[in-house]
Amino acid sequence: MKTNTLVLPMTAICAPTMPPTRGARPVLLCLLLAAVAADVRAAEPAPAAAREAATAKPVRLEGTRVDLESQLREAMKSGDPSKKRLNLLIDPKSSNAGMAPGSPAPVNPVDFRAQDAPPAPAVLGQRPREGGLVIRPQRAPAPAAREAHKDIHWSYEGEGGPDQWGRLKPDFAICASGQRQSPIHIEDNKTLKGPAEAIDFRYVPSRGTVTNNGHTIQVNVYGENTLTVRGNTYQLLQFHFHHPAEERINGQSYPMVGHFVHRNELGQLAMLAVLLEPGEENPLIQKVWTHMPLDVNDSVHLPPDLIDVGEILPKDQRYYQYMGSLTTPPCTEGVLWLILKQPVSISREQLRLFGQLYANNARPVQPHNGRPVRDAVLIGPGGRP
Repeated sequence: MKTNTLVLPMTAICAPTMPPTRGARPVLLCLLLAAVAADVRAAEPAPAAAREAATAKPVRLEGTRVDLESQLREAMKSGDPSKKRLNLLIDPKSSNAGMAPGSPAPVNPVDFRAQDAPPAPAVLGQRPREGGLVIRPQRAPAPAAREAHKDIHWSYEGEGGPDQWGRLKPDFAICASGQRQSPIHIEDNKTLKGPAEAIDFRYVPSRGTVTNNGHTIQVNVYGENTLTVRGNTYQLLQFHFHHPAEERINGQSYPMVGHFVHRNELGQLAMLAVLLEPGEENPLIQKVWTHMPLDVNDSVHLPPDLIDVGEILPKDQRYYQYMGSLTTPPCTEGVLWLILKQPVSISREQLRLFGQLYANNARPVQPHNGRPVRDAVLIGPGGRP
């Protein structure tokens, strides 16, 4: 049996060409729908009520036009009529309203199984029946997840927070699906302990630009500043800060960390992390804070040769090493992480100043997913200590 399906808004006027059904003339249907649309004025139900209605048994209504009109009004007393749709399923070819020959005339079933409709009242007594008609309120489709996030910029809280990064843009998908994400919680009893090569730092006084990029204070460095490890030399591009520190070591969190971003000739990244703890004033940070821009996307050019990254390196240069990712979108993986084990000092006043701009710009720790972490318990010949 083939049926026609019409989807009409609650406030629609019936077309005069609507195919007739046995015992139900088009004018009868028009009056019925118009009366329902005119009188339904109620707010959407609470989610709990919607779920209860969704699991209720279908409601069946029957009777004359007056009876159906009355029952439909009661059944539709919740929900926003401007957001509802009616599916009218009508069999124009059947002389018996879609029923097998000899079957009794069908009732007018009104099925309120949609999420935004409550159960209808009990069925009234038997009356002369009209042709088959199925009326179903239908909620408009919800917008796609990506549409909901299309205008949200990534951040560290709210709708654009870390747990939503992977949904904000296609380019950010690895933030949610990646298996080698950073930062991580490093525990000594789960590391690969042993000797390790020294990191060859070659930092020189350089010029730079300090920028407030809306997520942190970042210093772009210009000059021949490099580190060499694992047979590769990486050039320093920039460094920035996270408050509190993103890394966690043996259950301990630090109030701040500096991340120094390096890149080699193949475009591969190496990230040096320097943990910061309260103590004496840090000379390198003091130079940066002195020229700190206050407005987002504002930049300040630093005096020539002001930046010497070597000033922030600890004397003990043993480190943890693992493969991870950027800790901000797009969360690119394949980053070599070098986390110096000995923290360096930063004054409480320096911490307070940064915290006034960025109280929390740290991504939560990510799963290890079986990745090994190398623990350099001592440095090979030629390194410190």
